Amino acid sequence: MALTPMMLQYLEIKDSCKDCILFFRLGDFYEMFFEDAKTASRELEIALTGRDCGLDERAPMCGVPYHSADTYISKLIEKGYKVAICEQVEDPALAKGIVKREIIRVVTPGTIIESNMLDERVNNYISCVLLNKDSFSLSVCDISTGEFLVTSGGGSIYRVIDELSKYNPSELIIIDNDLPIDNKAEKIIKDRFNLLLTYKKHNEDDNIFLNKKFSNLDGFNENEIIVCSCLFNYIRDNQKSSLMQITSIKKYMINDFMVLDSTARRNLELTETIRGKSSKGSLLWLLDKTRTSMGGRMLRKWIEEPLISTDEINKRLDAVEELISNVYVCGDLKEFLKNIYDIERLISRISCSAANARDLMSLKESLKNLPDIKSALSECRCEMLRNIYNDFDILEDIYNLIDKSISDNPPLTLKEGGIIKDGYSADVDKLRNAMKNGKGWIADLEQKEREITGIKSLKVGYNKVFGYYIEITKSNLSSIPEGRYIRKQTLSNCERYITSELKEMEDLILNSEQKVIDIEYQIFTEIRDKVAREVVRIQKTARQISIVDSLLSFAIVSFENNYSKPVITNDGIIKIEEGRHPVVEKVLNSIFVPNDTYLDLKDNMIAIITGPNMAGKSTYMRQVALITLMAQIGCFVPAKSASISIVDRIFTRIGASDDLASGQSTFMVEMSEVSNILQNATKNSLILLDEVGRGTSTFDGLSIAWAVIDYISKKIGAKTLFATHYHELTELEGKLSGTKNYCISIREHGDDIIFLRKIIRGGADQSYGIQVAKLSGLPDEVVIRAREILSKLEESDINKGIKLNLKQDEVAATIVCEDKKEINLFNFKENEIIAELKELDIMNMTPMDAINHLYRLCTKAKKI
Repeated sequence: MALTPMMLQYLEIKDSCKDCILFFRLGDFYEMFFEDAKTASRELEIALTGRDCGLDERAPMCGVPYHSADTYISKLIEKGYKVAICEQVEDPALAKGIVKREIIRVVTPGTIIESNMLDERVNNYISCVLLNKDSFSLSVCDISTGEFLVTSGGGSIYRVIDELSKYNPSELIIIDNDLPIDNKAEKIIKDRFNLLLTYKKHNEDDNIFLNKKFSNLDGFNENEIIVCSCLFNYIRDNQKSSLMQITSIKKYMINDFMVLDSTARRNLELTETIRGKSSKGSLLWLLDKTRTSMGGRMLRKWIEEPLISTDEINKRLDAVEELISNVYVCGDLKEFLKNIYDIERLISRISCSAANARDLMSLKESLKNLPDIKSALSECRCEMLRNIYNDFDILEDIYNLIDKSISDNPPLTLKEGGIIKDGYSADVDKLRNAMKNGKGWIADLEQKEREITGIKSLKVGYNKVFGYYIEITKSNLSSIPEGRYIRKQTLSNCERYITSELKEMEDLILNSEQKVIDIEYQIFTEIRDKVAREVVRIQKTARQISIVDSLLSFAIVSFENNYSKPVITNDGIIKIEEGRHPVVEKVLNSIFVPNDTYLDLKDNMIAIITGPNMAGKSTYMRQVALITLMAQIGCFVPAKSASISIVDRIFTRIGASDDLASGQSTFMVEMSEVSNILQNATKNSLILLDEVGRGTSTFDGLSIAWAVIDYISKKIGAKTLFATHYHELTELEGKLSGTKNYCISIREHGDDIIFLRKIIRGGADQSYGIQVAKLSGLPDEVVIRAREILSKLEESDINKGIKLNLKQDEVAATIVCEDKKEINLFNFKENEIIAELKELDIMNMTPMDAINHLYRLCTKAKKI
């Protein structure tokens, strides 16, 4: 059996978008067929039906109303699907045969422009990467705002992951250049970013189009051209438009900003918390007091990309300082900015011809506030705000165009009429007058006919099927003058009539209504196109507004929380007086114990921090990192005073977590993170290490921790905060250059301890693990038994401790036996004790088994 013409058309179009779910327009619905229907029915939880298609079996089918399609498309996009939208591209009334249909757009996670499908305060990026053996090129675009970036760097795909972390793209294109792809790395990308991954071959024709579109590509290398052309043409092919909102491509160098890898972003909870993935409790949550969506996105971008230029940082700090000191300017800006809509995304939709009249009204209402914003900025004297004021375009001509042309309360759709204001178009006014006069004539007709016929119940009505009519009940039919009316319709209780005059007026009114709708739509598109041609000016003003909004947010938070202006230097010193953790003090809403910090590149390079769990070591380390980062994004900091030397990278190794999906244990994850730090840190980096080596046996862990500190001191020379429970490491002070001991002070009260949260010089001599376990709610029976065991261990000769010595730049660790003889574990010659050590299955030994084995080894060692 032959397929129906409509189904043949469907299959032909479907063949061009095999990787998409095809929304096929049929009347007032988007229909899906065959496998698409089964998938959509399951994912959208809508009924699966069938349709005759010319085959023996009915084609599986489901559909959604066209006017609410965005809701369903959004659900499919969130689940990782692509959606191709196929529309009727000719009037069904004029079509000969099957109505012509075409795909007008392909919606993917990275190509969304609908405001109701986007988070208004988060950019929606799509990225493209080209991997070579030891380098990469990366392009990034947010088509909802028109931002397009490109960069290159050295390293593998894992380095790409670090760079992608600040963009968190929803879609990634990997250029298939016939090089082997690391499948493990690909899995890490998918797990890390929850994105749609696509492979694409590069086409030389793409470069030709890119060069025609953009004129600022002279400084781009070959690979940067490739990733830009692949990304741009992928977007263009899906959007089926010229992408007027993308006006330029900005190249940046990775080292123009502080580098933060994905681990540091996660551990410092910059934009979301580790637990719950919630914005509340993150640094962004604390700092974001922006009034506009554009400002919210800009502030997030600043947090993701801390500056390393002292000049640029100081410009922001000076602006924040001026806004804090000028309460009137601050108040005025807060008031005016709250009335600004999302200009960036509005102009993008306008440029894509996707905006309706209400979008233009939102733009107009936003532009109305620009003169007031500029007036407020006129009082500012700092360089950054003064430059914005001098270059601030209030877009008066665009405001006037929309104000005089678009109705103040336009309809939601563009095919209802009522979009264009009276007086803007002579043609529209003429047709409206004809409609108005015609309807007035019809209103008068009813009264006139009642008087002529004497039928008081006579009425003039209208419906879409029969048009205008005169309705007379059957009981009054005898009162109708002969030959006056032409019968049109018979109903059960009445008759409907027309007259030649009524028919002529009906034609005038109905034709005028459709004509005015068509003309209004044409005029609207012309106005929309005029506004779109000013996209560069509008985007520039939108960016300036977002900068002012972000600076104002910094000022508000700094004032409300009593932050201070940091001094930015390049002297290698971080000096913080009475620093506080910005988020913790806000969440606790109570008195936060401040602490001082002093790190340099000489005598105070590495701070070894000891103390019990829960005492605040991790909080202290994070607060130092966050204060440093806040200073470098241009915000005041939670401290009495702070002098911050520019940091090129912040590294963190905090907490413990498995990566079971990748087959990595807690210890493997820990060592991988430490390895990344040691390979990439420089003397200008800030390193935070918490409990390095705790995931393995005591001797292994202690050896690793020692070696890491030694490597940082001798090979890297970076400012480091190193929290540990290995109290033996405190012996490094005075023996290893730049190392100093600090601890969290506590107060003992009988068997209990009180955390004082204060960092002091010196090392802790015990971990207070049992006391902390008691505080955590461990059963009393377990706590009492633990104390008994600890007491016996402390009395035992085999637990005299581990002694660490530093001899001629070599690490040595010894076990102190009962006769005080020292056995060097690292330089011990191969013998039976070493052989026995190798055979021990440490991971499956109980603590008591381990103690017994250690006792036997010490006994043997005395005899050697």
